[in-house]
Amino acid sequence: MKLIIANKNYSTWSLRGWLALRAFDVDFDEVELPLFTEEFYAEIAKYSDAAKVPVLVDGDIAVWDSLAICEYVNDAYLSGRAWPESLANRAKARAISAEMHSGFMALRNEMPMNIRGRRKVSLSQDCLNDIARIDDIWASQMKEFGDKGGWLFGDYSIADVMYAPVILRFITYGVTLSAEAQRYANHALQSAALQQWIEESKKDTSIVSEDEAGVEVA
Repeated sequence: MKLIIANKNYSTWSLRGWLALRAFDVDFDEVELPLFTEEFYAEIAKYSDAAKVPVLVDGDIAVWDSLAICEYVNDAYLSGRAWPESLANRAKARAISAEMHSGFMALRNEMPMNIRGRRKVSLSQDCLNDIARIDDIWASQMKEFGDKGGWLFGDYSIADVMYAPVILRFITYGVTLSAEAQRYANHALQSAALQQWIEESKKDTSIVSEDEAGVEVA
């Protein structure tokens, strides 16, 4: 099984697909392609007509969307344990994961992931609203599960996979969170899988100008 991803410093969706495997100790090989290059488009076409990363290739099965990859790994390798056990928590976890998957467009556009960067940006009210909504999700979940494992639903789940890149964005742009939301972010940053991604992202010295938002903070 292999996972096709892009630059670890910038590619949020690649991080999600990668965590769906690494954080749950599923063995795979990774193929990293340089974003927005001729090589990227030539190689990704071998795996997916969508021409986007990540793509998971497992035998003759190809899955080319990060949330779909999470679901596939959960079904094929984890016996369903990547979602919370109870019906109510599983439903909520899916809802907030889908909200991340399809929403928060202002945040995505104005605060692209740039792990090694420390940047200053002028944020729109829509982006501030996105930040407030995410803070509310994290804080609410910590009030219920903060002392029951520290993840959004106690144990690590796909919901944590989906929100991991946002934690790194908030560091890059110096976002101040509520105490409970910051508690979650701090906990997530201690995970071995996310730390591995961060360390490996530092080895990538390429610059993707499209994702160098704002100005560098000295």
